[in-house]
Amino acid sequence: MSQLNTSFTAQSTTPFAHFRVDDLLSENLAARVLDWLRNDAPWQLVIEEFYEQYEFSLLSSPLPEDLNFLTSPDFIASIESLLSAGLTYMGKITMVEIAAHKLVPGQTIRVHNDFIGEEETHRMLIQVNEGWDADKGGLLMLFNSRRPEDIADIVVPDHNSGFGFEISPQSFHAVSTIHNGERFTLVYTFRRAQ
Repeated sequence: MSQLNTSFTAQSTTPFAHFRVDDLLSENLAARVLDWLRNDAPWQLVIEEFYEQYEFSLLSSPLPEDLNFLTSPDFIASIESLLSAGLTYMGKITMVEIAAHKLVPGQTIRVHNDFIGEEETHRMLIQVNEGWDADKGGLLMLFNSRRPEDIADIVVPDHNSGFGFEISPQSFHAVSTIHNGERFTLVYTFRRAQ
């Protein structure tokens, strides 16, 4: 398996600590992950107060043999290293969950901050959305506050890109409504080691 790309496209502490990386995986691996998510993944619809999406845990679902690397200790350690390099003052972290999310037309994720205390403190998103553009919707929006009109930045979920951030009471973000296509994300969640 190839290493993760560690050349940051952007790093910022505004409106909260985050970074972006393009071409995170090798082209072949990203294509294989996308093919699996499109055609064979065990999706389940989940409806919560601020979102509706399809999802499942990679830790409790069987993976194709060639994708077992997604939950391997070496790959998780690579993501931890990327988070450590991209976010300052992070300290040691421990993996909590690895999930896959799928949004389809009409679905959205409203403004929230993911903050639940020390149970989850850092997150790495891996986007696998071939040919995605802003017209399809599904934009990751970063906010200065909980107010929807207080947008600080907008991130297009480009294929094979990564977005890492520190979860905090200030990490307000949302995903705009999907207009066309299916938006796939792998979500690696960590907490500070005790």
